[in-house]
Amino acid sequence: MRKILFVLLLAGTGVSAQDVLLDVLTEELNREVKAFAKIESPPYYLAYRVNDISYTQIESSFGSLVQSYSNRNRLLFTTVRVGDYQFDNTHPAEGGRWGGYNEGAAGGNAVPIPVDDSPEAIRYSIWRVTQNSYKQARETLKSLKNSAASTKNKLEDFSKASPEKFIEPALTENWFNLAEWQDKVRRYSAPFQKNADMVSGDVSLQLVSERKYFVSSEGSSVVQNQRYVYLMINGNIRAKDGDIVPLHKSFFAFTPEGLPNDEVVLQEVDKLISILTKLKDAPLAEPYTGPAILDAQVAGVFFHEIFGHRVEGERLRNDMDSQTFKEKINQQVLNKNLSVIFDPTLKEFQGKPLNGFYKYDDEGVKAQRVVVVDNGILKTFLMSRTPLESVKTSNGHGRADASSDPVSRQSNLIVQPTKSVTFQDLRKLLIQEAKKQGKPYGYYFKDVVGGFTTTDRYNPNAFNIFPTEVYRVYADGRPDELVRGVDLIGTPLAMFAEITAADKQAAIFTGFCGAESGSIPVTAISPSLFVRRIETQKKPQADIETTVLKTPTTNEY
Repeated sequence: MRKILFVLLLAGTGVSAQDVLLDVLTEELNREVKAFAKIESPPYYLAYRVNDISYTQIESSFGSLVQSYSNRNRLLFTTVRVGDYQFDNTHPAEGGRWGGYNEGAAGGNAVPIPVDDSPEAIRYSIWRVTQNSYKQARETLKSLKNSAASTKNKLEDFSKASPEKFIEPALTENWFNLAEWQDKVRRYSAPFQKNADMVSGDVSLQLVSERKYFVSSEGSSVVQNQRYVYLMINGNIRAKDGDIVPLHKSFFAFTPEGLPNDEVVLQEVDKLISILTKLKDAPLAEPYTGPAILDAQVAGVFFHEIFGHRVEGERLRNDMDSQTFKEKINQQVLNKNLSVIFDPTLKEFQGKPLNGFYKYDDEGVKAQRVVVVDNGILKTFLMSRTPLESVKTSNGHGRADASSDPVSRQSNLIVQPTKSVTFQDLRKLLIQEAKKQGKPYGYYFKDVVGGFTTTDRYNPNAFNIFPTEVYRVYADGRPDELVRGVDLIGTPLAMFAEITAADKQAAIFTGFCGAESGSIPVTAISPSLFVRRIETQKKPQADIETTVLKTPTTNEY
């Protein structure tokens, strides 16, 4: 019988004595391991992940509370690997592989388990999903071994990793005052009532408290906490041509006390309304190519979308992926003045909290600072435990949401220039380059809401960034002009080659990234960048039929 590479965990000792769920997970894992040892073709790796999530959402619109609700659930995700580290049930299958794994091969869908710490019910849930996952894994492996296309690929399916032991104390409950924050959120959206052209004026607050468990047959036992609050302000105004123009502002903190005070938030709401009012009458931009400045937050989103997804190692195993940088290790891929670092161990930057912080990834590997690009030279990729030819082991970037299998994903992205200039120097470069190219103006992209990119071979390898506040900077010295309806588009390699200068000051963009393993928290930190040539296209218009009745106002009653 094949030797089983399992390590039994000790349950009910030490700090875990106070954590019923950890004890049950560990005890059931040990029981399953012993039972599998008695059968032919046992799994060589078994792991349980549980995300225990408490969530509160408060939403208001035009000064009134729209909804406020709380929820708690526990999701169990089971990973079963049959075969060995070299060839198992996650091996690439002909025509059935995306992002470096066979979807659902190592684990099934996440299943809810009891939140009331009932050991018997939790054990039954674990046992049931383990049986189903094992049967599926065994059949998948059998099919793969009979496939000539699968057996030709000699790259290992799973890298080895040292077992980790880390258990954080349980989080305290009652960490915010619900009534107080309902009142705050209501007041934050009230100023939107002042403008009759507002289509929407919404404020929402998410308060999330999550305890994440990971135990594996290799001996890892990791329990870590994640708690954060996310305040979002969203306004939409009707432009003079009927187009609906959006603008957004968000704040992130690890506790409610970390958010700005009421005065600061209301100032930001007033500022957002002021810009929206100007956007109402702003001209609609035409397609353009020429020089531009990407403000720090825009540059951060740009690097996350356009560069970061192309250095996630797992997708580079996929023959359907464009594999932009796969063969470029130790080659120059960016301006030699730029380095790109991913550091999930960084909890704050310049005193501000970072959304991409974690201590261990979702495969139980310790988080690591990874220098991906050093002075323009590509050094490595972001790695989960799925190896590449050039990088064999994980560097702590195997990530997933509660219901997905981990793959290599981004964390805290940091764009770091070796040499930098002032923002005024960037403006001078912009004007000089506009004149050189015969353009009446260059673009200044000041704010952004997000973006997307494609990396597969069956679609153009293009990107689309969604700026929300864009200015024309005129070469003849006229005042900057706010415009609307601009999308920043292009192709990665062409755009990277045009980045020529960076500002001294960096800023943070906090968000959530959706990809193969679900939605995960990420941060991008970058200085403002000068780009010799960008391309824009018109943004799709969001028309709403002109209203028959005027917006109601209190002085009419």
